[in-house]
Amino acid sequence: MQKTSSQDMQFFVQLLRCASLTGAARELQVSPAAVSKRLSGLESRLGVPLLNRTTRRLSLTEQGRTYLDNARRILEEIEAVESGLQAALAQPAGLLRVNATLGFGRMHVGPAIAGFSRKYPRVEVQLQLTASPPPIGDEAYDVGVRFGEPPDSRLIARLLAPNRRLLCASATYLARAGTPRIPQDLARCNFISIRQADDGQGLLRLTSGARAATVKTRGNLSTNDGEVAVNWALGGLGIVLRAEWDVARYLRSGRLQKVLEDWQAAPADIYAVYPAQHARTTRVTVFVEHLSRYFAP
Repeated sequence: MQKTSSQDMQFFVQLLRCASLTGAARELQVSPAAVSKRLSGLESRLGVPLLNRTTRRLSLTEQGRTYLDNARRILEEIEAVESGLQAALAQPAGLLRVNATLGFGRMHVGPAIAGFSRKYPRVEVQLQLTASPPPIGDEAYDVGVRFGEPPDSRLIARLLAPNRRLLCASATYLARAGTPRIPQDLARCNFISIRQADDGQGLLRLTSGARAATVKTRGNLSTNDGEVAVNWALGGLGIVLRAEWDVARYLRSGRLQKVLEDWQAAPADIYAVYPAQHARTTRVTVFVEHLSRYFAP
């Protein structure tokens, strides 16, 4: 006996539901002769008659009843398996390891994860905040939220939002020290430095259209924590260069003011970064889509 497929079972169940060759032909959009031929082929493969045919109606043989009952059960099981897989796709689960920098992670990534967790409670999210972004690999993190596109081509980088870096200071400081008018004026200001392992030794590079300027900054305050630097600027202690997402609320409230608005430093656009092998991992792709919606301008 040759095996029959799930398509054969679907055909036979549909045929019995229509109760006639003509009705089945109409639903399948084929000729009655084609339906009759397919039925005969099915019976030939099984080696038993499934239906008694008359001009008016179809009736099941004993073997046909057995085949119909089992076909319905098997098709229901197939549908249950497919529905379960679709549900698993819609509701991702498992461990998701996320890394972000300290200040930005506290202010933005943490709240984004809170919303994600409410929507996808079956995903266990571990968020680790670090002063400097570590390498992303199989053993460390699944997704990193980074400033700037990574140079490693083996990683997938999804742009989440543009992010300018702005020079800003409090009105108190600018009233006391004067407002810079050209980039070279920054050399006479107290510049609050945010030190990173790859910083430019106090060199600040700015552009305005086709113009470019490099300024050697100076100041008596430096830190590796951006939030500390912003708090010093809020306290009137100097000028700071900080990502727009970190100072936007202070600019809106007037606690900080932009300095040299026509000049721009290199941007720090926000990216979600993850290894290429995670591109088909549901919890990773759903999380990155969630971040994209969260950070949409």
